[in-house]
Amino acid sequence: MNTNEQIIQDFYTAFQARDGDRMASFYHQDALFSDPAFGALQGREVGAMWRMLCRRSKDLQVTFDQVWADGERGSAHWEARYSFSSTGRKVHNVIEASFLFLDGKILEHHDRFNLWRWSAQALGPTGLLLGWTPLVRGRIRKQARDGLTAFLQKETV
Repeated sequence: MNTNEQIIQDFYTAFQARDGDRMASFYHQDALFSDPAFGALQGREVGAMWRMLCRRSKDLQVTFDQVWADGERGSAHWEARYSFSSTGRKVHNVIEASFLFLDGKILEHHDRFNLWRWSAQALGPTGLLLGWTPLVRGRIRKQARDGLTAFLQKETV
């Protein structure tokens, strides 16, 4: 296993332990992250997102496999099972992650998943019927970003 594969392995092992601080430590200070729910995050927002998700989750279970990396790029498949905090509904999210590394840190991390499938599970009938629409997708992103902004404000106080 090379160094970058080990970083990915250790990152998701920290996620399994809900150790958001350790997850954040794997990122470069100029890191970029994106996913369908949060959109684009950068710098300290990235680590804060993982700390927030780890602290909020009461029943999070993470599995991962298909870890691959070379000297610059990497990828992994991971799955999360948890209760969505706003509705209490059970979610099983299936994610494909890609990474770009710089100086032994994650510089870019992009998670891809089906937001419509996620919204159907997390939001129920509304998500199933309207989760594909820009209006509902925008509302999901706004709620995620608002939660992160509030979390960041508490962290800096």
